[in-house]
Amino acid sequence: MMLSLEQAQVRILDSIPVLQATERASLWQAQGRILAQTVTAPLDVPPHRNSAMDGYALRHADLASNQPLRVVGSSFAGHPFAGAVQAGECIRIMTGATVPEGADTVVMQEHVQRDGEHIQLSTLPKAGANVRHPGEDMRVGDTVLEAGRKLNAADLGLLASLGIGEVDVLRRPRVAFCSTGDELKSIGETLQPGDIYDSNRYTLYGLLQKLDVEIIDLGMIRDTPEAVEHAFQQASQSADVLITSGGVSVGEADHVAQTLQRLGQVNFWKIAVKPGKPLAFGTLGDCFFFGLPGNPVAVMATFLLLVRPAILKMRGESVPLVPEYSAICDSKLKKAPGRKDYQRGICQRDTNGQWRVASTGGQGSHILRSMSQANCFIALPLEWGDVEAGTAVTIVPFEGLL
Repeated sequence: MMLSLEQAQVRILDSIPVLQATERASLWQAQGRILAQTVTAPLDVPPHRNSAMDGYALRHADLASNQPLRVVGSSFAGHPFAGAVQAGECIRIMTGATVPEGADTVVMQEHVQRDGEHIQLSTLPKAGANVRHPGEDMRVGDTVLEAGRKLNAADLGLLASLGIGEVDVLRRPRVAFCSTGDELKSIGETLQPGDIYDSNRYTLYGLLQKLDVEIIDLGMIRDTPEAVEHAFQQASQSADVLITSGGVSVGEADHVAQTLQRLGQVNFWKIAVKPGKPLAFGTLGDCFFFGLPGNPVAVMATFLLLVRPAILKMRGESVPLVPEYSAICDSKLKKAPGRKDYQRGICQRDTNGQWRVASTGGQGSHILRSMSQANCFIALPLEWGDVEAGTAVTIVPFEGLL
């Protein structure tokens, strides 16, 4: 019996834990990392009264007489006025500079006429205008960032504004990957009859780079029991996840399946999805195992639909729903009922803002060029058959995934 895609996704995510190990990261290395501990403010931000405008700091009570005010000094960011503003006085002040004792209001320079060492106001400000007060942004003890947050550029600036240069983050998952098959050759080698170049490792490497994990390339593994067992033992000792491509059938010469059954706890599933029907999922010691099909498009589809959410959960991220949109299909699509089909498409918005999508052509799981040409999946429900042009379909854009 085949599992639905949704059943497989639930089973996998229910099995995957969030990594608990933490490490210290400087702000320079913290972008995209998952915060391990809640951060509270160690100081007020801003730490002192400062000006929101270039202008003049003064005592608002002095404006009632409508008399000129005498300029007695200046306050620049990082170079505050040393004294206090007395009655009838003001100081020149720049944005971000400290508002000195005695002054309570800043008037914009555009509203001031200056004559030598005196100013006259053309527009009267409200009391307290253009003055930022200590703690307006954050106060000592405020919760600033919650544990579990994926740090972005704004968060890094926020932490820096508090004088925090390092934070505790969750350790990145270590993900090992390899290709299996005696027919595979490395780039630069001469192909013999029956050989093909190994493309899946490069595809998996690119997909893993998008997820901010530690990547362990185990290379190409030959179809011998010794080579497969050595690679799997290496991964079980050094990685949190092992991904293989190819060899997840249970054929007579399939050493991957035999080794998995001997060394690990592994389920071999058939999933009602196309491309990517066969899948192996389980554990090798403390290492989670994903055995993906060998065809290159099936590798990409099963990675995006099943492996990527698992790695995101392990990283400590909330697993986001993949964005889906309704589109008018401009191509006739062939499909047999019985499996959810992810066909490759090219989508764009028309002049009315409506999504439209067309097929890339041949949909064989060996046609890797179709993934390079495509910018979306056309997701066709399990029970559907052929699709006529003009039908409303669901698309999954690749933006952010590839």
